[in-house]
Amino acid sequence: MERYAWKAVLKDGKKEEYVRRHNEIWSEMVDVLKEAGIENYSIWLCGNELFGYYECSKGIAFAGKVQAESLIVDKWNEYMKDVMDMPIDERTGAQPLLEQVFYLK
Repeated sequence: MERYAWKAVLKDGKKEEYVRRHNEIWSEMVDVLKEAGIENYSIWLCGNELFGYYECSKGIAFAGKVQAESLIVDKWNEYMKDVMDMPIDERTGAQPLLEQVFYLK
């Protein structure tokens, strides 16, 4: 199972809205994530820094490809622009993958 981690910045005063939107995540968005093989997805907040982590049962490349080709993901990213700043990797259409430097199994 490949692991994926990303980071972003929550805009000032947008925590409640960010949480609300994720509590009401679109079923179509969940379907795309599952189709991409994304599992055990969690997002953490420290101050205004967001940290996301998920596991890719079908591999990172496949997960990125499915997300990059999804109109639902495009729509979700547009929907979230006013509450967070997240760079998108132009090659993959997904969040830039963080470099893993330690792993304890």
